[in-house]
Amino acid sequence: MTQPGPEDPRSADPRAGAAPAGGADEPRGVDSRGAVDLSSLAGGQQGQQSRASRPAPQAAQQPAASGGGQGADSWVIAVQAQQLQQVVQLSSQAPVIVLIHGADDASEQMRTRLEDAVDAQQGRVLMAEIDASSPEIAQAQGADQVPVATAFLGGRPVGEFDSSVPAEQLDQLVPQLVQAATQNGMTEVLPPQSARAAGGTEAEPELPPEHQKAHDALEAGDLDDAIAAYEEALRQKPADEDATLGLARVKLMKRTQDVDVEQVRRAAADAPDDVDAQTTVADVDVLGGHVEDAFARLVRFIQQHPGEDRETARAHLVELYSIVGDSDPRVNKSRQQLARALF
Repeated sequence: MTQPGPEDPRSADPRAGAAPAGGADEPRGVDSRGAVDLSSLAGGQQGQQSRASRPAPQAAQQPAASGGGQGADSWVIAVQAQQLQQVVQLSSQAPVIVLIHGADDASEQMRTRLEDAVDAQQGRVLMAEIDASSPEIAQAQGADQVPVATAFLGGRPVGEFDSSVPAEQLDQLVPQLVQAATQNGMTEVLPPQSARAAGGTEAEPELPPEHQKAHDALEAGDLDDAIAAYEEALRQKPADEDATLGLARVKLMKRTQDVDVEQVRRAAADAPDDVDAQTTVADVDVLGGHVEDAFARLVRFIQQHPGEDRETARAHLVELYSIVGDSDPRVNKSRQQLARALF
């Protein structure tokens, strides 16, 4: 990976986020300090990994340990250094962050922050974690300077950052990466790759049959079967909150899987009174990490449009709340704004 030279250590601004794929020939570093040169790892494994034309997202993966989860779906995986090329290939489907970490406090703090930010995107970005103690990593240039993360889009490194980036900026970097991918037409949503067990040590409980069917369908890329499985789960147990949330997320994936982002934005700008156009852009914004923009758009529409369209927009907004999560402060803020808009 080409990095900013020592003569210009400030050429990478942590506030800038990841650069869109397909831009300048040189990757735009998010923070050059402590960056590990991954090129030898990627190149060294190319011949070995070329036997798989398109690796399955869950090939040779293990769930990454996490300290704060409750058995929720996760898009964080632990991989070996020799699997790096395979992981990077996945960045042709969705952005990928490769985190090389140690056992130190800085690594644990960075891992936890990034895991939460990645999982909040619900499949729009994947993070692969590699233990720096592995022999391949230990021999790499700069391997003593961990933790360090590199972002990939379309198979190319587009940014790198380390623990010197403030925690609140780490929260912003992941949505910025998703936004860059969306702007380049990359809107695929990956199925869950692992599960975050409470404390990171307990085994995951077995899923109910219909939930398992939904997960299997997602892994196979069959959104219709996943929707049908969650709907059946709700028929059997109408109060099943996990099935309700799963159904809402998969429906969002289906609504947006073939959209042209620029086209739907133009349509919404040309037709501000069209509820379907406005809800479609809100969907795209949530997937792209622009949660507040999505909420504000629909609240504004509700304020200005009484009648049936108002109820359509309100119901859609409430569904987006459930996808983002009721504990998210952006949801609480928007609920207050919605209440004022309605009453």
